[in-house]
Amino acid sequence: MTTVADLKGQTVAFAASGGLDSCTVTKWLTENGVKVVCFTADIAQPDESNFDEIETRMRACGAADYVAIPLHDMIAESGIEVIQFQARYEGAYWNTTGIGRHVIVAGMIPEMKKRGATVLSHGATGRGNDQVRFQLCTNMLAPEVTVYAPWRDREFLKKFPGRSEMIDYCNSYKLPIKASKNAPYSTDANLLGLTHEAGKLEHLTTEPWFVTPGMGVLPKDAPDAPESVSVRFEKGRPVAINGKATTAFQAIQTANTIGGKHAVGIATHLVENRFVGIKSRGVYEAPGMELLGSAYAFLLQLVLDRRGRELFDQLSLFVSKQIYQGYGFDLATHMARGAIAPITNLVTGTIKLKLYKGRAEFEAAEDVPHQMYSEANASMEAIGSFDHADSEGFLRVLQVSARALAANGQVTAPAWAKV
Repeated sequence: MTTVADLKGQTVAFAASGGLDSCTVTKWLTENGVKVVCFTADIAQPDESNFDEIETRMRACGAADYVAIPLHDMIAESGIEVIQFQARYEGAYWNTTGIGRHVIVAGMIPEMKKRGATVLSHGATGRGNDQVRFQLCTNMLAPEVTVYAPWRDREFLKKFPGRSEMIDYCNSYKLPIKASKNAPYSTDANLLGLTHEAGKLEHLTTEPWFVTPGMGVLPKDAPDAPESVSVRFEKGRPVAINGKATTAFQAIQTANTIGGKHAVGIATHLVENRFVGIKSRGVYEAPGMELLGSAYAFLLQLVLDRRGRELFDQLSLFVSKQIYQGYGFDLATHMARGAIAPITNLVTGTIKLKLYKGRAEFEAAEDVPHQMYSEANASMEAIGSFDHADSEGFLRVLQVSARALAANGQVTAPAWAKV
């Protein structure tokens, strides 16, 4: 395991967000004779009103150099793929931070190679998922690069048992940190969403509405009148919102604004199973992902037949876990992309949603050329080509196996049936 002593005199490429961990690690490494070059990914993080201030903070903390990496398109494209897979971890979390770590590493590696840097460092703690994501993504994309994690270095842990000591350390050097000891929780942000955790959110008596939203409003503060919004997809990609042509980045930006206004995808509570084996509580914001993802889900309902739906659901569940655990670049995920491609190519159509007090409900579907739904065949009225009497033969076939189960003692009714 690499320690700070091993790095003395070397150059480290540090993935810097500009937060407390970044400031602390940069200053501490510099004090220990390590040259730190800070790399900050511009992934349209909404909690940074002035992105350029991150460079000022990091240089004040001792960074020998600073590199800003523009990744707006990459984070947007990754978000579209998450939507196409409906990749919500444990059914609720749109994997916004998980995929964000993949994007950061994918953006850092080429910049590191340009500068001959061979050590990548990050400020992720030893209890969370991010350490795994940074490690595995780097190992896969650049196996020759060493990963140094201060939060797994005994020397760092000895000096900084927790956030309180880090804040005292930074204040002693008058470093320009934003964190304070009375902060109610911590937040990680990118274009796709915000992750709130720790602090008072660790108490399950703290309701999710305790957070102050950064990408919208709480349902109680949303407009009292619903708003309709239409999203046009072509081959799985959003190409227009409310009739206006859009790029992937613009689509998520616009959806963030409209969805956030109506509290869609705001303050989603989840007690999740971290990859490291502990449970954690997160409160999430992802208004654009929820809006676009809901519209996409309604198109999938129209396009997929029964067997296609079953396979898609398995792929969705699998990729949700892959992204969450940091395996988004491996062979299995690549195989899943190939498997889902035929489905994605069929997802064309316009979905109209009604947004109201945190909900994005179906309103209408139009121009869906590959839909399996037939109003005539689904009708209970005497129209269409489906003859109710034709089901007699179908049921005769099904009853053979049902009666065979009963005849061979393989049917057990539950207690509540009382048969």
